[in-house]
Amino acid sequence: MSDAGPSVPLSHRVPDLGALELLLAVARLGSLGRAARARGISQPAASSRIRSMERQLGVALVERSPRGSRLTDAGALVTDWARRVVEAAEAFDAGAQALRGRRDSRLRVAASMTIAEYLLPGWLIALRTELPGTAVSLLAGNSSMVAERLLAGEADLGFVEGLAVPAGLDGAVIAHDRLVVVAAPSHPWTRRRGELTAGELAATPLILRERGSGTRQVLDAALAAHGGLAEPLLELASTTAVKAAVVSEAAPSVLSELAVGEELGARRLVEIPVRGLRLGRELRAVWPAGQRPAGPARHLLGLTRRTS
Repeated sequence: MSDAGPSVPLSHRVPDLGALELLLAVARLGSLGRAARARGISQPAASSRIRSMERQLGVALVERSPRGSRLTDAGALVTDWARRVVEAAEAFDAGAQALRGRRDSRLRVAASMTIAEYLLPGWLIALRTELPGTAVSLLAGNSSMVAERLLAGEADLGFVEGLAVPAGLDGAVIAHDRLVVVAAPSHPWTRRRGELTAGELAATPLILRERGSGTRQVLDAALAAHGGLAEPLLELASTTAVKAAVVSEAAPSVLSELAVGEELGARRLVEIPVRGLRLGRELRAVWPAGQRPAGPARHLLGLTRRTS
């Protein structure tokens, strides 16, 4: 147990820093008018502030005469104390600026795979152009990992693809995405005449992202009313691995439209229409609840909104 007594608040008689700085200017310049100009205020405002400080302290601080202003004995003593207070405040401010500078020289980002692979590179290139001195580290994983890193204080800003903002975080929608069913060109689904039904999709063993990924969360929710997903043929931890497995004709999958644009354009994958199934989703920036992004994190958040 500490031996220190209870914390005592500062007396109401302690002047604010602005008043102390004005008193120091009077002592240095020998004139209330010159002190007022040095502080960027009018002489009446300076006189009023000195009088207010004298009333607050209960002693006269400055003697005024046609030849200028001089400190009283009490004023000289208070000025000596004021100098130490102002110097301590300047040291405090310099330390705070150093902390801000250290914070502003780095940015730790955690992002779910689709955003990390297909959106973040462009945002980070733009950030480097505008803040070239900022060192950026990126942790890529699923949406659950992003939430864990933010809540543990291991990331400054996160990006997720799930259905909602994870517990303990605040967030903002920064883009929209759509999941699409894809298969290799040789798969029987590419030759069927009618559209695939949601029930058929739900009953088919697919190649899927792991549980905890935003893609999986959206798909699970969309197919819950159709009997839920069948046991996956494969569960893989990266979109690139899923695409490679689908291209190799292992089985179809459901992936972000952002992730398969190149493969669809080159006909290495084919999109399979599904009747009556909506797979749109919102992409979000997230951060710990109650802690608005600051420094480079805030700058990056602004970039996502300008480029989306």
